[in-house]
Amino acid sequence: MNIQQFYEFCLSKKGVTEHFPFDEETLVFKVGGKMFCLTSLNQWEKGTPTLNLKCDPEQAEELRAEYEAIIPGWHMSKIHWNTVAFNGDVSDKMMRELINHSYELVFKSLTKKIQKEIIELEN
Repeated sequence: MNIQQFYEFCLSKKGVTEHFPFDEETLVFKVGGKMFCLTSLNQWEKGTPTLNLKCDPEQAEELRAEYEAIIPGWHMSKIHWNTVAFNGDVSDKMMRELINHSYELVFKSLTKKIQKEIIELEN
């Protein structure tokens, strides 16, 4: 998956917006105003891209044990976030599944009112 494919995949989800809240190089994708994916554009340029993705705590532990390219979230809650390296032992298919999981966790944490607004906006 290249950066364009990653970018388009994230933006294809309902209610997703992109932001640079921390600096000019950290791209953040949000749903309902809450982050579900962060990445460093500088790391993409260097050929060592990673994503910070929200994850169910139990699943996060299992993934870290199974994949070398998945570690506790860098600069994030180590319980709820993983950092996932591209070009490692995580396939593009798995990367999309992890992004979907992060999106779903955050979407489900939104109020029912905001969830409904997002669903209605996209229809």
